[in-house]
Amino acid sequence: MKILCFSDLHRDTAAAERLVTLADGVDLVIGAGDFANQHHGLADTLDILAAISQPAILVPGNGETVEELRDAVTMANWSSATVLHGGGCELAGVPCWGVGGGIPVTPFGAWSYDFDESQATEMLSGCPQGGILVVHSPPLDTVDHDSSGRVRGSQAIRDAVLEKQPRLVVCGHIHSDWGKQVTLGESQILNAGPQGVVVELPAGSRR
Repeated sequence: MKILCFSDLHRDTAAAERLVTLADGVDLVIGAGDFANQHHGLADTLDILAAISQPAILVPGNGETVEELRDAVTMANWSSATVLHGGGCELAGVPCWGVGGGIPVTPFGAWSYDFDESQATEMLSGCPQGGILVVHSPPLDTVDHDSSGRVRGSQAIRDAVLEKQPRLVVCGHIHSDWGKQVTLGESQILNAGPQGVVVELPAGSRR
């Protein structure tokens, strides 16, 4: 299974157009949040991304709420996209789970769509074993190093990954680690970024 992964478009229409092109030939598209800037401009990229016909999984970032994202997907008529936040679905026989928002709570103030670690633990509790986990925030001490080198990820997400061992974890949020990949236990962790990364998930087995 070929999967196109991206995050943090932040209203970048040129990046969105490139992703539409990259989506040709993949089996699944994953968008790990932050389509908007502080709740503004969701339609800028979603109206372009709606041309993608492949199944897509989206989670909200800390720049848009889940309700805003679902409404924007509906308005864009992106019929192949599924928005997840504390829930899951199955695509091509692979169980998927999604949790969006900034985790832990960011220093950005009231506009940021954030959750604390205990809320994250609850939203991650239904994550299936060995599937795909889509989160906006990275697991702690993986692909979450800010420009000063400080880790900014989530302990709750790290715990869920170690317990559930998803085959693939797609995240974003920490811009300085865009495009980086690491492994945590048996899980491949990708901080996708806006340029898009195509990964291959072998059918019926772990990496």
